Amino acid sequence: MRGGGGGRGGGGRVSSGDISAQKAANAEAPRIPNLLSRIGELFRPYRGQLIVTIALVLVSAGISVIPPLLTQQAFDRGLFPPGGARPDVPVLLALVGTMVLLWLASAGIGVGQTYLTARVGNSVMGELRIRLFSHLQAMELGFFTRTKTGVIQSRLQNDVGGVAGVLSNTISSVVGNTVTVIAAFVAMLVLSWQMTIVAVVLLPVLVIAQRRVGQVRARIATKTQESLSEMTAITQETLSVSGILLAKSFNQQNAEIGRYEAENRNQISLQIRQQMSGQWFFAIVSVFLSVIPAVIYLVAAWLIFHDVPVSAGTIVAFTTVQARLLFPLMGLLRVALDLQTSQALFARIFEYLDLVPRIADAPDARPVRSRELGRVRFDEVVFRYPDAPPDSPATLKGISFEIEPGQYAAFVGPSGAGKTTVSYLVPRLHDVSSGAVLFAEDDVRELRHESLIGAIGIVSQETYLFHATIAENLRYAKPGASDDELIAAAKSANIHDTIVSFPDGYDTVVGERGYRLSGGEKQRVAIARVLLKDPAVLILDEATSALDTVSERLVQRALDRAARGRTTIAIAHRLSTVVAADVIFVVEAGRIVERGTHAELLRNDGVYSKLFAEQLAAAAIPEFGD
Repeated sequence: MRGGGGGRGGGGRVSSGDISAQKAANAEAPRIPNLLSRIGELFRPYRGQLIVTIALVLVSAGISVIPPLLTQQAFDRGLFPPGGARPDVPVLLALVGTMVLLWLASAGIGVGQTYLTARVGNSVMGELRIRLFSHLQAMELGFFTRTKTGVIQSRLQNDVGGVAGVLSNTISSVVGNTVTVIAAFVAMLVLSWQMTIVAVVLLPVLVIAQRRVGQVRARIATKTQESLSEMTAITQETLSVSGILLAKSFNQQNAEIGRYEAENRNQISLQIRQQMSGQWFFAIVSVFLSVIPAVIYLVAAWLIFHDVPVSAGTIVAFTTVQARLLFPLMGLLRVALDLQTSQALFARIFEYLDLVPRIADAPDARPVRSRELGRVRFDEVVFRYPDAPPDSPATLKGISFEIEPGQYAAFVGPSGAGKTTVSYLVPRLHDVSSGAVLFAEDDVRELRHESLIGAIGIVSQETYLFHATIAENLRYAKPGASDDELIAAAKSANIHDTIVSFPDGYDTVVGERGYRLSGGEKQRVAIARVLLKDPAVLILDEATSALDTVSERLVQRALDRAARGRTTIAIAHRLSTVVAADVIFVVEAGRIVERGTHAELLRNDGVYSKLFAEQLAAAAIPEFGD
């Protein structure tokens, strides 16, 4: 069995039944304990800036309710002073000047407050993204073989990006609007408690309605993010070089367009539902708050008829304060809805952050010892993939062997026998189910993973090169490597002459996954990259099986040179490439059924002898037309 089943997009094409099951499982946000307190913890490193922000918000909110009170004084003392006298211009100028100064101060404070909130919000968002990316880097290989790459990308981009606005605006909006609402309410009470009762009598009903709307929006937000994940996965699968090549090869461009269109229609529907959810609620709230001034005029008339002293300035000031109550109150209700919606996104982010890597360093893990460096031993190793059904047979069934330092060991056998799994267990990309894998006489579970990987180089059948220059791809193994070191590694890998024949030489951009290079060229660049690392143990996972005869010969010479002086573990499909191995292990159905040199295994007339004879006969059959 291959390592968990690769495939396009990191998880292969998923059936419609799998997609339906995934969507059903994610119809609502995952339940995360203490979610609000964990969100609050994200802001802990920015306590100082938050305190300053809150102080600025409090000052700004306090200032915002003073001008309406000065408006009352402007009417009652400046424009219409007691006794029916002419307007008191000096008093009016003083009041108007004070209001202008307050508005200027409020504007300046608002700029500073916006800068601080934007800085804190975006810093928290950036750290959250890095934290999630770092955590995903620590996940075991199996996580990525069973999860679509596009889904992972969506968590990093769409989910974290979706909470950006909330992180940036929540503190200032909640604190500022709350203070403004409270201050406006107090000012209204000071002006007229009777009119205040009329103005706020229905507010509790609005708060209850807002909570119901928020719950609906949170559920829609979760479904929207799942749809975005699926769209990202489709894009990643179909617009990669491999995806485009596959679609064109089978003339399936229209099918891929149809798949994207279907999910896009779902996304449009969800976006409309999310934007429309609560719109009637806010429309009713807006109408209610807009009608209040007219109602206040009627209440004021009623009070005057009942000999309650209400001046014109009081009515103007009250309606002004009530109008200033409208926008903060609407803002608070919207923020409350946004918070309920963002909780669904935070829950999806924390769901990934709460994943525990199955492979992690032990607390007392130690570095690889140099004393027995290169020695590899399997001791009664049993391995079953973690996501395999409980009643399924193990991939490896109690295999034991030892490879001496500097020895060239090959693993051969039928497809699905478990050969590649052996190569994954040495660098601890998977953990054994039972038994032990020993590296330099230490159980790999007791070693620091970074140190273990540092001593191992891997060349796989599916070479991965970044969309960068050849030099940058080589330096991935050794960032500080000099040009001379690059050239030496490339010469050892039989690729230097090819590189310098390109117009840009080592600065040639290889394209996504190295598609501008041939298969043999990519493999030799990968070998040069491993040689630059200079590992003690070299793992070759069917490194030539996908190449033509000429390319295989060039790559094989590079591999032979790379294997000199180091322990080499070769997973081979073509037996002709390992006839010179010091020891050959024949794997069948998860067990080692034969071991020995090429000559010894041929004399045994067993599984290896039959496989070799079959490949020899297949190679001797001439192609049609020869």
